[in-house]
Amino acid sequence: MSYQNATSELNVGSQPGPKNPQRTEGSTQYGDYGSALLENHLSVGDFVKIQSAFESPEPRQTVSMSREEFVQKMKEIIVWGTEKDYQELFDKVDVARDGFINWDKLTSFMLLELYEKDERAKATVVPQWKALEFLPVKHKDTIQKVIFLKSSSRYLTISKEGLLGIWGENLTLQETLPVTSDVTKLKHLWVTSLVSLENVNKIAVAFTSKEIYFYDLLSKEEFPCQYKLQGLKATPICMDYWYDPLDANESILSFGDITGKVQAISFTAALISLFERPPSACEDEDNTMTIDWAELLSGYHKCCYILEHKLHHGDWVRQVAYSASLDAIISSTTSNTNTVVLAWREKSKKHLKMTSFNISQGIHAFDYHSQLNLIATAGINNKVCLWNPYVVSEPVGVLWGHSASVIAVQFFAERKQLFSFSKDKVLRLWDIQHQLSIQRIACSFPKSQDFRCLFHFDEAHRRLFISFNNQLALLAMKSETSKRVKSHKKAVTCVLYNSIWKQVISSDTGSTVSFWMIDTGQKIRQFTGCHGNAEISTMALDVNETRLLTGSTDGTVKIWDFNGYCHHTLNVGQDGAVDISQILVLKKTILVTGWERTITVFRPQNFNQSFIQPEEWKGGVQHRDDILCVAFLPPQTLATGSYDGEIVLWNNSTENAHHALHPDYQRLLKSKLDAEPHKLLSADRNSSPTPTADQVTLRAYPSEVDTEGNNAVMRLCFLVARKNIAVTEGANLVSCGGSGYVRFWDTFKKQLLAEFLAHSGAGSIIMSIDKLNRYLVTGDLDGWVKVWNIEDYCLNSSQNKVTQPPPLIRSFQPHEDRISCLEMCELWGRSLIISSSADCSISVTDVCSSPIWSFGQAKHWQIENCISLPKRDTNLLESEIQEKSIRTIPLLSKEELCLDPTEHSLLDKKNKEDSTDNVRASEDINLGMKYKARNCRKKKTHKLYDGKVIQKTSSAFRSLTIGALKELPEVNKPAFLLDPEKYFQEEPEEECPQIPELPPLSETLKAVFDEKNLFPKEILDHERRAKQLCQETSGEVKLKRKKKQL
Repeated sequence: MSYQNATSELNVGSQPGPKNPQRTEGSTQYGDYGSALLENHLSVGDFVKIQSAFESPEPRQTVSMSREEFVQKMKEIIVWGTEKDYQELFDKVDVARDGFINWDKLTSFMLLELYEKDERAKATVVPQWKALEFLPVKHKDTIQKVIFLKSSSRYLTISKEGLLGIWGENLTLQETLPVTSDVTKLKHLWVTSLVSLENVNKIAVAFTSKEIYFYDLLSKEEFPCQYKLQGLKATPICMDYWYDPLDANESILSFGDITGKVQAISFTAALISLFERPPSACEDEDNTMTIDWAELLSGYHKCCYILEHKLHHGDWVRQVAYSASLDAIISSTTSNTNTVVLAWREKSKKHLKMTSFNISQGIHAFDYHSQLNLIATAGINNKVCLWNPYVVSEPVGVLWGHSASVIAVQFFAERKQLFSFSKDKVLRLWDIQHQLSIQRIACSFPKSQDFRCLFHFDEAHRRLFISFNNQLALLAMKSETSKRVKSHKKAVTCVLYNSIWKQVISSDTGSTVSFWMIDTGQKIRQFTGCHGNAEISTMALDVNETRLLTGSTDGTVKIWDFNGYCHHTLNVGQDGAVDISQILVLKKTILVTGWERTITVFRPQNFNQSFIQPEEWKGGVQHRDDILCVAFLPPQTLATGSYDGEIVLWNNSTENAHHALHPDYQRLLKSKLDAEPHKLLSADRNSSPTPTADQVTLRAYPSEVDTEGNNAVMRLCFLVARKNIAVTEGANLVSCGGSGYVRFWDTFKKQLLAEFLAHSGAGSIIMSIDKLNRYLVTGDLDGWVKVWNIEDYCLNSSQNKVTQPPPLIRSFQPHEDRISCLEMCELWGRSLIISSSADCSISVTDVCSSPIWSFGQAKHWQIENCISLPKRDTNLLESEIQEKSIRTIPLLSKEELCLDPTEHSLLDKKNKEDSTDNVRASEDINLGMKYKARNCRKKKTHKLYDGKVIQKTSSAFRSLTIGALKELPEVNKPAFLLDPEKYFQEEPEEECPQIPELPPLSETLKAVFDEKNLFPKEILDHERRAKQLCQETSGEVKLKRKKKQL
């Protein structure tokens, strides 16, 4: 038999840094000791000791130390440093060379050092980006602007033809609305710009008709236009809006036109009204107030005034912006004279004062950083220049690197970095301090000479939008993981818990499987290259937890032992690459789902080779979209969830589906086997794999498939611990997935009992539930985890759907990227949560408020000492007894594997756990032969116990009332204790009476025995006639044979 071994690595868990057993008080959980400098190794406990050394016995006095005194004190307090390290630290603190330092000088130095270190780290961090993604826009013309509305957490995009796109925070297109009327469409007018008036919940749109429309976002109508500003002398082509966060009444709307004029409307009472109602103003049918520009210039509107200048002299104003820190309006053109103009208004003066920058060949765009006080310009001459606003003669820095004209620049303000985008579709990221390019990305846009590009970086969400005519691309920044512990080198895809060995098993996209001790966090084993270079998407354990199943994108599922030996390879994808989402191991089958509408099944009794082909699932295709998850409820209920939100219920014994559930409808499924029993014998085995269900609609359901995945079922969990749910008519199935919703179902009544939003705006979520069904844990795409108490949730049915969520116990963020897998386990009487993420980390904590530990951190933990043990209650006692009973009788487990027998369990191989780097191949094992023997043992065990042990241990412990015991009254000693001789003395032996011998049967038999007398006469006659008929027919056959021979 051919086999494959995975490379195994052993990590002894060595810990870097100074080896001092006392340095545990202030150490971080990540164990990152940084550089070799002494100050980077000092912990909080060390600083407390140093502070005590500087304390004076007299109040309000400080102690100063010389160089020699400081070195001697540090030797006594810190112990682990060297004399040279202490001397260098003293010299750094004593900047003035006074020869003495005190506690204030030391703390000032440390704070300044940490601040500079943090700033240097931010400036040099190179962001990691996700793959370039094109958003499904409906714009047919050039996209002019992308903005984000903080008040409603939505994005707006607008194109030249006047189509406004409204996007959710998760970038799903919610709605598209036209902002142009039928009249403007006939005039072939274009939209030139869009700005958001956040303080008054409005947007302003500029048109080529020399008009600016103001739309109200809070109106109940579709999209009403509240103000229409008309009478402008030229077409505005760029706009900007600013408001004072301390006084939202103060705001400025600035815009530039095609004649080189820069104009600004300064509002003084924006929260009350943008404009006053003039006598000549008239409202049309849409309640739109028309404002004439001449009225604004005349000063009629007391709530605003106008500022303007014409220094650009007829050149198109490409960009305009108001800077609050400079209190100036910045504008730019493509001309080489007066390229950038700063205009400001002095107090008590109506006219603007101006200064300008002359830049060779002009610029396309600019951006201003208030903290650095720098203006960055995107030059047509391929250069990015950095300017001090007060020095117009020459730039303070020039960034070289682009080979084509730069068309956009924008600061990454938090990190003090700069983005630039050139006409050859190359994106660069610059370190401003060192004026170096730290990242270059070539974007894959269609090749075209004539195109209009829009560049917008949403710093709050770390999203970069780049438009190419009517296409909109997204570059999303990955969460920073440089400062976090990485459990794997690549994104973690799945995590499991082995309760026998108290180990956590994890897999990643690099086809690596790692084993960790949960009580310390130490890595003890690692298998690399399990599926070559293909990603491991999911894993599963058998019920004995002695075999590991790994599913990969290469289309195979492999069965491993814990020594790295691959026993079988299941050909799930039929020699093709597929996306496996879940593996479910049952008593007689292994079910695999994820990439198609049907279930792929393997039957282990047929495992007589190393490479196994799938078998036919009798139920055929019942889903209308790909199956993503599956769950099993003993004895025979199977549930599968698909991408379109449907949950199909199956009978696992017959493999037939009987119901389909959906949040909006349900379907009754009748299989072909039940509908046409008389056609079974003549059925063609090579029939089409199309759905064989006659769909009887119980409630109307939509025919369109949910292509957005808003109802996608990502996880299914049966509430197995709820024993009497059929009587109480409560929920016994939980589902979660798209849009962040969790739903509770009653599979007996085929009813949706509860639905609540667990994670708002986080997209798709996953979940896990503990064995006793007390806690529900959910995780989202942003790395957040929530713990819910569902012990008393939906225990009874109700007529109306419950929308109130269960009690929220805890909400925390253990990861900075998508939660890929959640697992719950019981350890030392506490429920622990194990989570894995795409940020390459694995974390563990409990359901309450314990710290979060990360697997792979340098400092190992002692989780038993960190988690306080609660008092033992009846629920805990019940769970322990139930776990022991389940291990005693494997037949009654909820999800059972019939693979490898228990003789090859790892319980017999403890001495092999301490093996070093490489694991050798074990003996070849035929799982198919062992399966029959194991089934025989299970049948005998089932007859012996008859399931009574499980039923007794799961009975009503919770119904017992536990209280203080009453004192018992004094009880007199019984008589047998007072006089034992009377009751326990030996009685005299009596002779046993002799039993008389029976006479022999021949002497007592009165008549001859005839067996025919035992049967009725009718039976004897029937037998006699049958013998005669047989003799006659045999005689006739002999005569016929003789005649043929003659």
